[in-house]
Amino acid sequence: MADIKLVDTTQPLLPIGGNERIQALDVVRGFALIGIFLMNIEFFNRPLADINAGLPVNVTGIDAWAGWLIYNFVQGKFWTMFSLLFGMGFAVMLGRAERAGRSFLRPYLRRIVALAVFGMLHHIFIWGGDILFSYAVGAVALLILLYGRPLPILIGIAALLGGGFIPGADSLFGVCASLVVIACGAFYLRSEETSVIAQQEMPLFSAIVLALAGLLAVAALVCWLVPGLPKEPAVPLALVALILLALALLSAKFHEPRDKRMGRTGVGMYLLPFVVMTAFGAAKYFEPSLMPGAATAKPAVVEVAGKSATAAQRKSAAEVAETEADAKAKDLADRAKREQEQKEKVSGEKRVLTQGSYVDAVRMRARDFAENASGEAVFASIVVGMFLLGAWFVRSGVMADTGAHLPLFRKLAWFGLPFGCALGLIGSAIATAHYPGQPPGQYQLASGLSVLGNLPASLGYVGMIVLMLHSGSFLAGIRVLAPAGRMALTNYLTQSVVASLFFYGYGFGHWGLGRAWQVVFVAGVFALQVVFSHAWLSKFHYGPMEWLWRAITYWQLPPMRRTATSN
Repeated sequence: MADIKLVDTTQPLLPIGGNERIQALDVVRGFALIGIFLMNIEFFNRPLADINAGLPVNVTGIDAWAGWLIYNFVQGKFWTMFSLLFGMGFAVMLGRAERAGRSFLRPYLRRIVALAVFGMLHHIFIWGGDILFSYAVGAVALLILLYGRPLPILIGIAALLGGGFIPGADSLFGVCASLVVIACGAFYLRSEETSVIAQQEMPLFSAIVLALAGLLAVAALVCWLVPGLPKEPAVPLALVALILLALALLSAKFHEPRDKRMGRTGVGMYLLPFVVMTAFGAAKYFEPSLMPGAATAKPAVVEVAGKSATAAQRKSAAEVAETEADAKAKDLADRAKREQEQKEKVSGEKRVLTQGSYVDAVRMRARDFAENASGEAVFASIVVGMFLLGAWFVRSGVMADTGAHLPLFRKLAWFGLPFGCALGLIGSAIATAHYPGQPPGQYQLASGLSVLGNLPASLGYVGMIVLMLHSGSFLAGIRVLAPAGRMALTNYLTQSVVASLFFYGYGFGHWGLGRAWQVVFVAGVFALQVVFSHAWLSKFHYGPMEWLWRAITYWQLPPMRRTATSN
């Protein structure tokens, strides 16, 4: 397995200088801050436990329109963009280390630890919707994917799998599955081994996936055709077989050239789980009777060779019907229990944040952080794909010299943005909310289409901003966002502090602000942040949190105040 070079010498890596910055990254980062705030502001006025419910069903008028526009053109697009930017930052840091022949690993590990601590403190003491801790876990996943050795990865998978059987530790199964996904990504990205199937040479990864697809297809046929076997697993098995077949063929076709493999691997790792999600949602929605757990009516009396069934056969049929009825009743009871628990969680969070004290809120968020920490590994296996794609944008030279790659950015803007938003609009036409009694699979299908569209839409937004920067018209004024982007961490955390104090009961208590007024609130706060960022960076090299992050990363205090020489 070929490795991407990891620079680690005894020479220290120093903080980035102003002349080394890529301005387009700062502008895109500043633009992304607007979308992140527009998306987050809703959940300073609504319980985070309700985040997977979609749009509120009881909102009308201008608030409904504002919510719909943000749902379709903002939600999901901007955390994806921020993930791309994180990968770009990783590649910038790695590239500088390679050019200087200086240490990369130790500073980057300190950078990850600092980000994890910032995220944990943000989640517990300010707002439970933090994404910094998620990015820190994703950064660890990126290191494993790029530099992890096969034996330690396999040992880790085995340990997590075994640990999952310990009572109360079943969450380790999810972490194990995520590590398997990351290991597969590493194998495809870094392996040059090939195999020959039907006189066709293909990457070993693709050959293994193709073999798995064949085995699952056979299993689906066996379930469907062999009498006495349950028919329900046939459709899921067939769906996974088709997805794996497509993965095998595409991974073989796009394995070369090597210099594009990082970006292609990132796209595949992001899209694959959402393709599965969408496919299963479509199967549940259009043919629910073919999916596991669906109730299927069977006659109480069967015909055998044209004659009435015997008493024994009738008894057997009745027992089958009774078993299916019991299973259906249990499924309905479990679903009702989960829905009730969800309602209680939503109402409990709302009560704490509107009526409770700050201490109550901290206790609740600390409990939620502990409960959800293991789930970050699952998210990491998705976000790491965006990190890879972002890293490719920088290492390929696209972001360093955007002017030389304007045709690529035009394609992203003119094709990616409309296509991505169109997928989201199709999803919205199917469903925008998840509610009890909804047809099975409807919201899953709709959500799957939306998240599949997030990637091309976010790339389209990046392309649009770059084109604006190079337009030579008033549109180039978007560069005014660059200082806000340079202080992205400070501004992101400041948004949470301001919003939590304004909306929560232990602050000014304006919980429940309408969606349209939320947009006005975001515009006002962000405008002040842009002005503040310009003023601050006219006197200082870094934002306050950026300075602290760099100090921890490079284990030295960077110069903070600008001098006449540095200006």
